[in-house]
Amino acid sequence: MIPKVIDAKYAHDYVVHLRFADGTEGDVDLGQELYGEMFEPLKDRKVFASFTVHPEFHTLCWPNGADIAPEFLYEKIKIPA
Repeated sequence: MIPKVIDAKYAHDYVVHLRFADGTEGDVDLGQELYGEMFEPLKDRKVFASFTVHPEFHTLCWPNGADIAPEFLYEKIKIPA
């Protein structure tokens, strides 16, 4: 089953506090994940903080079309670095 992000709040820098449908929640630092053409604009913290939770795909998405797989986000919470 694919995890579903149901709430996301900007914390600071490139850190987002996520809550999943199964009750799992925690902070995810995405600073090291912002590479590649779609993610380069997100290095601007103001742009990074403009994410929303996609209503159909239940993951973080940005106005430029970038998104991150919910499975990846879930694992970053379950197995912190």
